[in-house]
Amino acid sequence: MTISFSFAPSPHIHFGIGKRDALIDLIHNYGHKVLLVTGNASFEKSPLCQKLWHDLDAVFDVQRVVVSGEPSPTCVDDAVSQYHDWSADCVVAIGGGSAVDAAKAIAGLLPSGDSVMKYLEGVGEGKEFTSSAKPFIALPTTAGTGGETSKNAVLSVIANDGFKKSFRHESLVPKHIILDPELTVSCPVEVTAACGMDAFTQLLESYVSNKANPMTDTLAWSGLMHVRDSLLQAVAHADDLEARSGMLYASSISGLTLANAGLGSVHGLASPFGAFFPIAHGIVCGSLLYDATRINIDAMLAREPENTALKKYADVGRMMLDDDSLNDLDAREKLLQLLEKWSDILKMPKLSIYGVKKSDTSRLITNISGGSMSTNPIVLSRAELTQLIEAVL
Repeated sequence: MTISFSFAPSPHIHFGIGKRDALIDLIHNYGHKVLLVTGNASFEKSPLCQKLWHDLDAVFDVQRVVVSGEPSPTCVDDAVSQYHDWSADCVVAIGGGSAVDAAKAIAGLLPSGDSVMKYLEGVGEGKEFTSSAKPFIALPTTAGTGGETSKNAVLSVIANDGFKKSFRHESLVPKHIILDPELTVSCPVEVTAACGMDAFTQLLESYVSNKANPMTDTLAWSGLMHVRDSLLQAVAHADDLEARSGMLYASSISGLTLANAGLGSVHGLASPFGAFFPIAHGIVCGSLLYDATRINIDAMLAREPENTALKKYADVGRMMLDDDSLNDLDAREKLLQLLEKWSDILKMPKLSIYGVKKSDTSRLITNISGGSMSTNPIVLSRAELTQLIEAVL
């Protein structure tokens, strides 16, 4: 084998039903003072999350930070300012991607008390982060971003001149991740659907990425198989723990593959869509996935028919349809049909309902995420990007 690649280290992952019971013993390794970062309504409505909080409060000195909606630099800075002098021994996140991302940033900045704007990529002061983060433990309650496995904390300001940027450093990776499928059971059906489409998108984009390697391919393939077998079932039957387990696994794997192989045009556009409009990240991904895949395939057939991603799309089509007899052309077509069908079943909306107009197209393209676009399997023209945006309005 002549291929050369590197792979970022992953945290210690504890996966399985009931694994949340390990949390107290893990915290004991770090001390007695715990800063707990959670979501708002979802945390309050989950009996298991409430029990975890009660159990922690009975053993440790616990302070709680509540994250509502997408985490912002102000949210992070306020928490750091409030708890810097309190000197927490560890930070624990129990919640969806927003709570996990906020907790990552807070854990990183608590020792110094710095503002995240010193380090936020593209909009901050551009300083190099050199501090050591507080020990961080993540317990995801949604199966979508897989952000618990990565080193970036994504923060947003949603406005006409908003942004969605990362605070990124190796020390932000959690020490431990507890992936307990039972914690996702109370997730609302529409959130399960959107988060599942986000995981699906991340796996597919990293699999066809021009930076993919044998290790990320193996992981992405495994994740895609679990999406095939679990996503629709998890949405239709919230209490199906096998399906919940499959999606939680797929989500976490997608975090590893995106961190090591990159993403593509869906996530390139998800950044400005999410910055300028109040659209949940999973909704953007789920709404774009079919058209982005279609346009990628058409562009490669027209300009780069030898591109290896064409074969990979066909392989995914055969696997998703469980039909090895399909030739490459038919397999890609069947994949597109499945993506379109799933978007309908999972009720992925047109993005115009969030106020996006055709007149916003130029601004969206201008602010596209260059990092994600750099690993798209083919460079898309401005006309193709325009076609993609207008297809989902």
